[in-house]
Amino acid sequence: MKAACRGKKISPVLANAGWTSSNWSGYAATGSKGAFRSISASWTVPLVLPSARSSYSSAWIGLDGYNNSCLIQTGTEHEYVNGKANYYAWWEILPQAETRIKLPVCPGDLIEASIVKLSLSKWLIRLRNATRGWLFRTVQAYKGPQTSAEWIVEAPAIGGVITRMARLTPAAFRRCRLNGRNPKLTVAERGIMVQKGLVTAVSCRPNRAGDAFLVRSVRLRIPAADVS
Repeated sequence: MKAACRGKKISPVLANAGWTSSNWSGYAATGSKGAFRSISASWTVPLVLPSARSSYSSAWIGLDGYNNSCLIQTGTEHEYVNGKANYYAWWEILPQAETRIKLPVCPGDLIEASIVKLSLSKWLIRLRNATRGWLFRTVQAYKGPQTSAEWIVEAPAIGGVITRMARLTPAAFRRCRLNGRNPKLTVAERGIMVQKGLVTAVSCRPNRAGDAFLVRSVRLRIPAADVS
């Protein structure tokens, strides 16, 4: 789940990316140990489009994982497998596998998510589907370094292998918050997903307030020399 290292930013598509990754697109903020105690955002569940091969995607918020192997996160899955679109909610704390939230999720639903530190090792994971009217909460132990915070669309790994990014309608993240405040996102924190020479997801520039953005699913081939 770790974000890939930066690539050369020669292609116009990559010119304003702060970082590139084979499985993440979105925004990642970094800080010193213990810098981040809470994160939140809302997003609209995207519609996954049909594909000839199975393809996968997740939208989520989380702490850690950008430059370390720890990660606490919660979000929604949108995949197209064996000719069928599937949607569900989940939470996860690495290295454990994700836990599905057995409540309904559909494209177009408004999701509100937050992760908050309650004590030295206890964290509250909260996910609300404002469209369907349900609320999920769980308190879990987590002792990661709290050095990064992310708002991400991901091509998840299955069996340790990064999957093919699904084709989606735009995923809109709104009201991003970090430690209860506007993170004032910048393009230097913006990531673009590149898989096998193709740009497969692009995070757009943040709004003027710096607390909202779109992630668009694309298929753009770039010269091999443009990415290290």
